[in-house]
Amino acid sequence: MRSMNTLTRADLAEALNRKLGLSRSESLTMVESILDHMCDALAGGENVKISGFGTFLLRDKGQRIGRNPKTGVEVPITPRRVMTFRASQMLKDRIAKG
Repeated sequence: MRSMNTLTRADLAEALNRKLGLSRSESLTMVESILDHMCDALAGGENVKISGFGTFLLRDKGQRIGRNPKTGVEVPITPRRVMTFRASQMLKDRIAKG
């Protein structure tokens, strides 16, 4: 089912199918709907917090000077928005237990 220990959309839909008894297409639609809602919120500049799991945070980075490590030439890095993920303490504890 999983390839190379990666959880996929199909895996999430299968879990909904088994645990809630939804049809496969309903399960996949639900997964897609949740992910679309999260993407829309992030694209709109909102952070996304899922209690007990973690927070997807947006941060605006200003322009700065970077350096090409190979040549040493300074290059301007343009301003951009980046997304980071901060795991909740509950998730961190669960991962630490293995």
